[in-house]
Amino acid sequence: MRILVLTHRLPYAPNRGDRLRAYHMLQHLREHADIELVSLVHDDEEASHVDEVRAFVNRVTTHRVSKLRSAFNVAGALMSGTPLTHALLDAAGMTATLREIHQSRRPDVVFAYCSGMARFAMQAPMDDVPMVLDFVDVDSGKWRDLAARGRAPLSWVYRREAATLGAFEGRAATRAEASLVVNAREADAAKALASTANVQVLHNGVELGRLAPVTPPSAKPRVVFCGVMNYAPNAEGMAWFVEHVWPLVRARRSDATLAVVGPDPSSAFRRMCGGDPSITIAGRVPDVREWLWDAAIGIAPLHVARGVQNKALEAIAAGLPIVVTEAVACGLPPEAAYASQVANTPPRFAEHILALLARSPEERRRIAATADLGALTWARTLEPLWPIFERAAKSQRHAGAPIVVADGPRWQSA
Repeated sequence: MRILVLTHRLPYAPNRGDRLRAYHMLQHLREHADIELVSLVHDDEEASHVDEVRAFVNRVTTHRVSKLRSAFNVAGALMSGTPLTHALLDAAGMTATLREIHQSRRPDVVFAYCSGMARFAMQAPMDDVPMVLDFVDVDSGKWRDLAARGRAPLSWVYRREAATLGAFEGRAATRAEASLVVNAREADAAKALASTANVQVLHNGVELGRLAPVTPPSAKPRVVFCGVMNYAPNAEGMAWFVEHVWPLVRARRSDATLAVVGPDPSSAFRRMCGGDPSITIAGRVPDVREWLWDAAIGIAPLHVARGVQNKALEAIAAGLPIVVTEAVACGLPPEAAYASQVANTPPRFAEHILALLARSPEERRRIAATADLGALTWARTLEPLWPIFERAAKSQRHAGAPIVVADGPRWQSA
């Protein structure tokens, strides 16, 4: 079988949630099929990993997202019914590449990773090929949540994106042979957009062997957050934590420290933390495990959280109890509940952190160990994936019947 995979980011290095899931899916599918990857890339660092990707796919083509092109596309999208997601996830050469693939080695299935890439599968020349869509999480729901929390004019932009992208996601789910999501909450969201769609839950996994601590539990009173800091929910959540929660912790534990680990923190966030010597902004690091193993507690203080927060599962697997908001907890599997404390207000969040810091390092390690994550290895969670592609490849539901994507992009990738 030939599978064409379309991703909005290069699925390597597997150091952020969207890349991590795509990476493990490709590792699984390569055992069964010929895999061709067409991926957008956004900067030189991302593009530098193409050779690593060639080690686990048969062919790979990348197209660079241009800021100038994105700005032009956004202007056009705002005057139409096009989602801004589609305006931003676009690059010169995509249509030509897909046309060449279709003519010379037509795939049996197109795998669109995230709804932003589904439009390429739904347009010529790939519109006569069965599609499997992985929403991961339903992005329009994230924009709806951000709109509810934001202020004008951004709240208007977010609300528009929730509506336009949600309408497209409904059409994409209906078009797909199968639409995958990470948990039951996201399945409900997808079904609300497309009641007749074949929506299936495919849980995220966790690399237990790689994350398991190799050192005794740290005695340092360090709190750690790991996440990409140019992702709006992460940035907003950590700004809330630093401004409202961290002073309450420090007032009672002057020895406590905070490590913020993840690429691309904004200059505004750096300024917010700059005067506090207890806060370390580590930025991009070669390996987050060292930071997790050297901490006492993990946190995920996000108030907008779709899908499964891998950062929380990875902290638990690395031996840390975690404190999370309800938005994060609702997306976690039940196995993680025993190692999690949930709070939405600054006082409660600080109380949970202080209570955990008052315990011994060994007690904290035991709390983390109560989470039974054995069923959440990637090998287990991805077991249903290949049969989904087998069924899709046999489908004739869309063969030879091009799909008209109403309100689609008004431009063409050249």
